Amino acid sequence: ASRPLTQRDSSPYPSPITERGFNFESSDGYRTSYFKLCYCFMMRHILPAALCVLMRKRLCSPLMGNVFSHSRMFVKERLHSDGYHGNTPHVLPSVQKSGGTQLKLVMSFPNYGQALFKPMKQEREEETNYNLYYFSDFERHNAEIAAFHLDRILGYRRVPPAVGRLVDVVKEIKDITTDRKLAKTFFTSPVGNVCFYGQCSYYCSTEHAVCGRPLNLEASLAVMLPDLSLAPRRSWRSPWRRSYSRSKLAKWETEPNYCSTIKKTAPYNKGTRLVDFMDMVILDFLMSNMDRHHYETFEKFGNSTSLLHLDNGRAFGRHSKDEPSILVPLQQCCRIRRSTWLRLRLLSLPQYHISDVMRASLSTDALHKVAPLLTEPHLAALSRRLKTVLDTVSLCQKQQKEAGRESVFYDDLGSLEK
Repeated sequence: ASRPLTQRDSSPYPSPITERGFNFESSDGYRTSYFKLCYCFMMRHILPAALCVLMRKRLCSPLMGNVFSHSRMFVKERLHSDGYHGNTPHVLPSVQKSGGTQLKLVMSFPNYGQALFKPMKQEREEETNYNLYYFSDFERHNAEIAAFHLDRILGYRRVPPAVGRLVDVVKEIKDITTDRKLAKTFFTSPVGNVCFYGQCSYYCSTEHAVCGRPLNLEASLAVMLPDLSLAPRRSWRSPWRRSYSRSKLAKWETEPNYCSTIKKTAPYNKGTRLVDFMDMVILDFLMSNMDRHHYETFEKFGNSTSLLHLDNGRAFGRHSKDEPSILVPLQQCCRIRRSTWLRLRLLSLPQYHISDVMRASLSTDALHKVAPLLTEPHLAALSRRLKTVLDTVSLCQKQQKEAGRESVFYDDLGSLEK
């Protein structure tokens, strides 16, 4: 255990000039460089630390309150540290983030903290067009926020904290940006709203501009991961990646025994990588995210790590239809953590029903005062999809038993029962 941070280093994001080589000393005399401190911060708050409590408590009732209070306290403290004060955050010049297919900004704060800004592009009740391919869909600001809440409800803690805010388009973006290309895209709409569209692969034009009402714009702000110079990450191509073609099918869509090959392929042939991936599959199915073509891990930990569930903007696009293809990895592999299975069963009980828990969790976000972040049909869809996941695991149990194969469950609770 390391010593508490002093006032000088109270932010986990240091000055890149004055503190890059900063060391602190733990109680046992072990000296750790600052980049290791960043890892500790991520492991403590993003990865599923609370899951240990969950397993020891046997999913007892006080857990839900403890999980939520811890998360709310953490997010509140982090955002206050990063310069937020109610709905008038003190921001430094923002710039457009390079890469990706749609508009997003990087907002900086006085203490060198940063947040990924994704603006509101459509109303919450608007569903994705049925004729639109998944790779051409809008990214939704409320999906990023809802994904963070759902991820912590499931006990994963692998989505960086994300919150909703009302941003003044002029004072907090246009007037202070140092990005000349971004600044050139601002204009005033015929009804007097201030708009901008930036530069990106999709939907960056006057026809798809982001507009304030007339100045205030809803957006999600997600805590940025430590800089790559401090915490290098590796991007992994998903084995069940879609073809991203309008006519061609992916290999997993044509081979029923596709998972048997994946199980023999590194890094899925040992450790917890396969069940980590199944955790992500369940998250994606519950929020109907078809766009998980890659995932990331921290290089420092090799294969002994958890996955980072990043970029969830295309989730929660359609509540009236479920996407069964997202669950194919679970159906083909029939492998899941026992703790994940128990958490899913808990969330199917009336007193902890997933839609009720999600509604209560989202009500703590600042944008809830404007309108609920997820509509009731989306919350109902969560309940329906949870039942589908449970039925899929039950079917896997039956099939594995009849075939005499390995158990469906990866037992991550055995060591705690001793």
